[in-house]
Amino acid sequence: MSVPALGPSLVIIPTYNEIEALPGTIARLRAAVPEADVLIADDRSPDGTGELADRLGVQDPRIHVLHRAGKEGLGPAYIAGFRWGLERGYEVLVEMDADASHRPEQLPELLEAVRRGADLAIGSRWIRGGAVHDWAPHRELLSRGANMYARMLMGIGVHDATAGFRAYRAPLLRRLLEADVASHGYCFQVDMTRRSRDAGAVIREVPIDFDERREGTSKMDSSIVAEALVRVTQWGIAHRARQLARVLGYRRG
Repeated sequence: MSVPALGPSLVIIPTYNEIEALPGTIARLRAAVPEADVLIADDRSPDGTGELADRLGVQDPRIHVLHRAGKEGLGPAYIAGFRWGLERGYEVLVEMDADASHRPEQLPELLEAVRRGADLAIGSRWIRGGAVHDWAPHRELLSRGANMYARMLMGIGVHDATAGFRAYRAPLLRRLLEADVASHGYCFQVDMTRRSRDAGAVIREVPIDFDERREGTSKMDSSIVAEALVRVTQWGIAHRARQLARVLGYRRG
């Protein structure tokens, strides 16, 4: 049986002070997936990233720029990008970092998973074939531990729920955006993963390489980690409470 072709794809890249990293990432992305469009969602970077993005857009009509009012966090930037793309008829919407920690050359593998039936394809570091490069041991321990905690507490069945390299089918995103998504930094990806699970989406993990950034600085800080811990715990308790209620209801019936 033949596999249908994908419709138009949009790669959303949130930026805040990524003027050093962005040109190389865009060049690699355009070479790897020349048929995809790009949306740079800039949170009014004081280093001039937004102006650089405008210049890139002048040079390449497939590059678009969404200028946002200020730094609001990863989640709101992606939500704004999703809405922009859905309004313009894109059928596959991709999340990717600006610093090339996600290798653009591996995007075709995510798109292939969507083409073969996934509603959400996640670029996973923590399944067989996935890897991280140049990470300190404590950072790997934090990421592995956070994902194990989320998987066990929430029962989501995904090994890398915090991954930020992923591709969504438009119908799934429309369903997810019908409800308010208030998550911001580190836990935004976990939130979208659990919502996809609850919506009955087909989720597939694709092994990727994750490279430590070489330009700019990481946006991760302790407040983002704390938000994730609190929210994942709340979501996990609510999930287990619903399971218990169903079991008790079944027994009484």
